[in-house]
Amino acid sequence: MSTNVVSINDNNLIDDCISILKQDGVLAVPTDTIYGLAALVNSEKGFRRIYEIKGRSFTKPLAISIGTIDDLFIWSKPTLTKEQLSTGDLLPGPVTLMFERQSILPSYFNPDANQVALRIPNCQFMIELAQRLQEPIALTSANISNEPSAVCIQEFEALWPQIDLVIDGGLLTSNDRCGSTIVDLSEKGYFNIQRQGIDCERIVKYLKEHCQLKEKNAVF
Repeated sequence: MSTNVVSINDNNLIDDCISILKQDGVLAVPTDTIYGLAALVNSEKGFRRIYEIKGRSFTKPLAISIGTIDDLFIWSKPTLTKEQLSTGDLLPGPVTLMFERQSILPSYFNPDANQVALRIPNCQFMIELAQRLQEPIALTSANISNEPSAVCIQEFEALWPQIDLVIDGGLLTSNDRCGSTIVDLSEKGYFNIQRQGIDCERIVKYLKEHCQLKEKNAVF
């Protein structure tokens, strides 16, 4: 096993991850859906390294992972109330919410996007990491761009040499490569499913019934 692979149960793991991220590092991390590559949003070098590792086009934006519902209001302009966002039906969970971005985000981060996609994975490691950092984490799937997503670390072993630390959380319980459901909520009163992922039907039901939102571009 490579020396840069550690168990999610290792002592001082969060401290080690914070140290690596603050030195422009890139991590491979488990989430509640698929394995991801992570760097600090505020590290331009780390942010760009993710694209280089994946062979991803710089025109494709990255999501950010945060630790609390309050963080949504720091980095984006939510169209849902804090109450609607705090029920546990959306976050933490396998959903990515898109809102208009706040100007506090660095200009090099997704420069052509007026919106930002945010996640709170239902994964204690990722929540604790974001809360300890108190800053957003750039997050995308741990794979070569356009290749299948990974639910165990062996599936992206070819990328290990380019990653500073690979956190092994075992076979993810989702065992589902479709990833999170991505919902555009940037227009108040409406939602638009950008990607049908895990729990899509349940998420749509919550948005319609609890938040009273209309589905944009829905075919009736």
